[in-house]
Amino acid sequence: MEGGGAQRGSRDRSGEDRVTEPDSQPENEPETDNKTRNETDNETTVPRWRKAVVPLAVTALLLAGGAFFHAAHQLRSTPSARNQALTDTAATTRVGGDVGEGLARIFSYTPTSSDAAERSAGTVLAGRAARQYSDLFAQVRESLVEQRLTLATQAVRTGVIELDGDSARLLVFLDQVSRRDKGAVTAAAAQLTVTARFQDDRWRITDIKAR
Repeated sequence: MEGGGAQRGSRDRSGEDRVTEPDSQPENEPETDNKTRNETDNETTVPRWRKAVVPLAVTALLLAGGAFFHAAHQLRSTPSARNQALTDTAATTRVGGDVGEGLARIFSYTPTSSDAAERSAGTVLAGRAARQYSDLFAQVRESLVEQRLTLATQAVRTGVIELDGDSARLLVFLDQVSRRDKGAVTAAAAQLTVTARFQDDRWRITDIKAR
């Protein structure tokens, strides 16, 4: 039976048995090659993915951080105790109503009622806003009668951002409908940041900025 054991080993020159280990390297080569190929592919594809995503992530973080610090600055510069928009419902409703109604009056006119809009501006506007409106209406007046221009404006939402004594800052959303002569009606929306001051027993708009 010793001959059967010789099939698993051989004798070297010193007479000691030497067991020949099976050569498994060829079987492992495909797995090694696949692993190496996958690592190479990852090295080439992952950086491309990072190049696309990382800038977006950094941008999002910067924007979020900027918004956070801006909000923090707003809270520091406008303490809740001073901002009556957070504590005085009646005063907030009053300023929102005066500003919304005033904007609707000065930005609504027909070819035969432009004088009424200008008279309203005299009680609704003050300071820089009055000068802005005067310059704008001078341009509109030239084509108002000739083109039979009609404009109707409604304040659909008015939000008081800050209210401190006799000064206020608001965000106002307007819906406007215009028509030239007998042409089609055109609808548009506008968003304004408005600064107002309490004068002559009413809130008057002192600055208007389109957003």
